[in-house]
Amino acid sequence: MKIIYRISDSGYNKIKPNYIDNEKCLDNATEVLEGAIFHVIADNTSPETNDMIQKYITKDGVEYVSKGNGASTFNLALDKALTYDDDEIIYFLENDYLHKPNSLKILEEGFTLGASFISLYDHPDKYMEPNQGGNPYCEMTNSTTMTFAAKVSTLKRVEPILRKHTSGSHPNDFQMFLELREMGELLTTPIPGYSTHGETSWLSPHTDWSKI
Repeated sequence: MKIIYRISDSGYNKIKPNYIDNEKCLDNATEVLEGAIFHVIADNTSPETNDMIQKYITKDGVEYVSKGNGASTFNLALDKALTYDDDEIIYFLENDYLHKPNSLKILEEGFTLGASFISLYDHPDKYMEPNQGGNPYCEMTNSTTMTFAAKVSTLKRVEPILRKHTSGSHPNDFQMFLELREMGELLTTPIPGYSTHGETSWLSPHTDWSKI
């Protein structure tokens, strides 16, 4: 498995718990996902962040860029992913996620079920009423962030849709996965989740993430 990890010192202001930051998430990822090959895309990172990254990833595994937005760096990640063999699993991973032990095993398991896309994040919008910000299509998993896994062959097949929804400065991930679902490209997630997005309001439920 190849992990393309995107990290930046810029981005949107989000309220996060004190156990979520750039180093804690990268430390967790390299420990829990040990055995996978990491390629880091570092966007507008400070010298301090660069030094931190190189505590976990050797310099030849880091690509330094100056893009300033998540859509652009995702497209760079997709460019990189498409250079690998068709059967390779690519895990696109953002820098504000925590993972439980055995996450690699669960990711690999998901592809034996016939899914096109796997997310370890159990998005809490499935448990909320639509008028409170919940998912209006919650009878099926249809949303995640831009952190997900897919085989290269799948990425090649749906590349135009991925590019379409990341053509601006901010990825339109919700609509992207709705369109992929309409094409029969299934997204699956474990319940409870094996990872969480790091925003306080959107932590994956049923887990005390402060203990991970």
